[in-house]
Amino acid sequence: AKIQPHVPVDQEDLSHAQDTRQHHPTMAGAILTAFLFACLPNEAASFSVAPMRSALTPLKPHASHLQSRMRSSDGDDGVDNEPSPHSSIGETRRSILHHGSLLAASIVTTTAIAATTTVAFPQRANAALGTLPELSDANAIVQSLTIDVTDKDQYAQTLQFFLDGFDGMKVLRERTGGGGGAVKDTWLGFGPETLSIPPTFELPVSSLSQYGGHAAIHVRYDPKSTAILYKPSSGEFNNEPAPGDNVAYLQIGVSQYRISQMVKNGGNVLDAYGWVNVVSPAGLPIRAIVGVSPDPIMFLAVTCADVKKSEEFYAKLGFVRQEYPYCRLNQGQGQFEPPQPDKSVYVAPSANSMGILLLKNEKRGRSKTVAPNPVLRSLNVVFAPPEGGDDGDSDNTPSLDPQVM
Repeated sequence: AKIQPHVPVDQEDLSHAQDTRQHHPTMAGAILTAFLFACLPNEAASFSVAPMRSALTPLKPHASHLQSRMRSSDGDDGVDNEPSPHSSIGETRRSILHHGSLLAASIVTTTAIAATTTVAFPQRANAALGTLPELSDANAIVQSLTIDVTDKDQYAQTLQFFLDGFDGMKVLRERTGGGGGAVKDTWLGFGPETLSIPPTFELPVSSLSQYGGHAAIHVRYDPKSTAILYKPSSGEFNNEPAPGDNVAYLQIGVSQYRISQMVKNGGNVLDAYGWVNVVSPAGLPIRAIVGVSPDPIMFLAVTCADVKKSEEFYAKLGFVRQEYPYCRLNQGQGQFEPPQPDKSVYVAPSANSMGILLLKNEKRGRSKTVAPNPVLRSLNVVFAPPEGGDDGDSDNTPSLDPQVM
């Protein structure tokens, strides 16, 4: 596997980033197309990221900040508590769930508990990306991941696999193009991609699916492509494993999933003991867990030849170590959600956004090389370069145009 320093940019992603910048004039939005099948093997140590240094200042994990995040139940999320027309409660999506878990635990052990919170949403959060208060500490966010299909039926099956198999998954937007040879794109997700609080969102009435900042699965079909990226096995059921091994799985935490619909639409169910591991009709491995997460698209787990070098690579994109996310109250201690894998590292631009789980390659000897999964085209990251560049010198101010690394 090799790092691809220059790759074609997805025009729709660029236009979407530009639209985001128009909605938020103070934000310098851009798309990073970072191929994950590289995941920094040893021979990629010489990969140059000089353009990235001038456009992005890596975030450093501060213990005091992480502790303040974990103390969100006290109402201190590090933002100005000024009233807003959107709501009278100023908590992030993760703190909402944290409060909910505390309340649920209290109901079990006590006969009567009343919990009230009156922290207000800031009218204008000090955020580098949009105005979501939980992104005030981040200058990047994972917008989506793109998977390729090269067959019309496989394209339709992949969409139905996600829409019918995972409760709450819906079409966010699509582009059909003109003519039979045009590329077709569909973005799937569990809520709005906008980096601001929707005007109709109101706590505690609205659900998390109506909040902003959700990641998406971008399914791309090119009728002119002749390469077969993943071919399901013939017969009544698909038993074909996923191609490559660099993508371990995309973890999704939903209130309900339907194994029968996954199988009906061409999915290869590997196991379903407590949670389900399944290969999608397009060849992308999925792990689904019954639970509640601020964004059900939780993280992408990738197998690395060198976890340390991989972490250094993603640090240049604004990813820092974060607390491993769970979607169930028992935090991986039960039979329905696994704990964090040993020797793994979880990184994300923010504690409230989709992240990446870096897994150690357990293979030994000659077979230790990580093989890329050709189905995964890219991981798309929107970032806002800091004002004045790395050191405030105007000569080092990065371009505000979308960039490809």
